[in-house]
Amino acid sequence: MRIEQLKSRIEAVLFITSRAVSLDEIAVILNEDTEAIEEAVLELIMDYSSRDGALEIDDENGYILQVKEEYIDLVELLCPVDLKPSVLRTLSVIAIKEPMRQTELKDLRGSSAYEHVQELVDKGLISKTRDKNGRSFNLKTTPKFKEYFKLKGDTRSLSKILENGIKDNEE
Repeated sequence: MRIEQLKSRIEAVLFITSRAVSLDEIAVILNEDTEAIEEAVLELIMDYSSRDGALEIDDENGYILQVKEEYIDLVELLCPVDLKPSVLRTLSVIAIKEPMRQTELKDLRGSSAYEHVQELVDKGLISKTRDKNGRSFNLKTTPKFKEYFKLKGDTRSLSKILENGIKDNEE
């Protein structure tokens, strides 16, 4: 696998996870050897630090993609509902894949997704209904979500734009 493609896949893993992940965990998720992951992660860290952007990869207790401290005020301005970054990431996954089953979300975001879902339901940003077989829940955003993020039209359009952008970057 090309290093650039591996870096993109690692970036996706870091974006979607709600906690810092180790090199070994990333290697298992991507089915790659740890040495290749380590090389690609180090290059990715350098990429982020050299472009003077708002995001960084923190490596204190594993690796996690986060907003730099100096931009936290913008995040709080745009997301005044007081959502932690991990909960906001969970919400973005739900919005992109909606409707989605809670079990699928748990597979993507880990067991902390259950707490995130409850918080998002409590804030009225998503709805949670039993699926047909009664084993899981279906999750989708609410009108309050659209209103809060000032989205017009169908969120499926947003989903398609984001998915196409991801596919374009993979080529």
